[in-house]
Amino acid sequence: MSEQKESSVLFSLKELMNLEEDRIKTEEDAKAAAAAAAERARLDAERAAREAEEARIRSEQERRRVEEQRGREENARLEAIRHAEIEKARLDAEQRARLEAMAAQQQHERNLAAITQDESKKKLRNMLFIGAAAVVVLGSLGGYLAYDSSQKAAARAQAEAAARAQAEEDARKAKAASEESQRKVESLIAQLASAKDDADRAKLQKQIEDERAKTDTGKRTGGGGGPRPASGGSDTPKKKCTPGDPLCTDI
Repeated sequence: MSEQKESSVLFSLKELMNLEEDRIKTEEDAKAAAAAAAERARLDAERAAREAEEARIRSEQERRRVEEQRGREENARLEAIRHAEIEKARLDAEQRARLEAMAAQQQHERNLAAITQDESKKKLRNMLFIGAAAVVVLGSLGGYLAYDSSQKAAARAQAEAAARAQAEEDARKAKAASEESQRKVESLIAQLASAKDDADRAKLQKQIEDERAKTDTGKRTGGGGGPRPASGGSDTPKKKCTPGDPLCTDI
């Protein structure tokens, strides 16, 4: 009977110990859960604070970007206005300068016309006096002078026609030479594009430059060395005429 009581007491003590262990474990689990919850809350708070700070920084950066953009646009607008004003002032100055130059040129032409008119009147008066005196002396020479003038006019016309024909021939030759040189340059450029070494490229480049130099020389010299038509007619020496002679065409 005593052994049964002792077993019952031991069982009760064991049961109490199990209950105590369960209570301790429950408390520890509760503390661990509370600590975990507190850590999560702390992390959530830190994350929320960090996100709020990042949002504030982004907002500040966006505000500065917008302000800088507005500043650039305003500077560009002011610069455009300044350039427009400068350009307008330049155009106005050029227009005034052109008008002043035109006015000066017109005044100069009027002055020249007035001077020429006065000189023409004086020359006409002098020629009338001289012509009246010369008609008597030169009457017998009138026929000869008319014939001589006709001959010289025919010679001038013939020389001018020959000079024009020569000029046209020179122009034709120059054009043909220019076209041939251009074809050579194009061929050399094509060869240059496919050259395999620096020596070939240098040689081809030199040939291209020589061809272009010949073309430029031909353009500067008028396309040939042929004779040019003279502005005053043929090279036949002109006979001096007596001032006031109405039959002389070389005055």
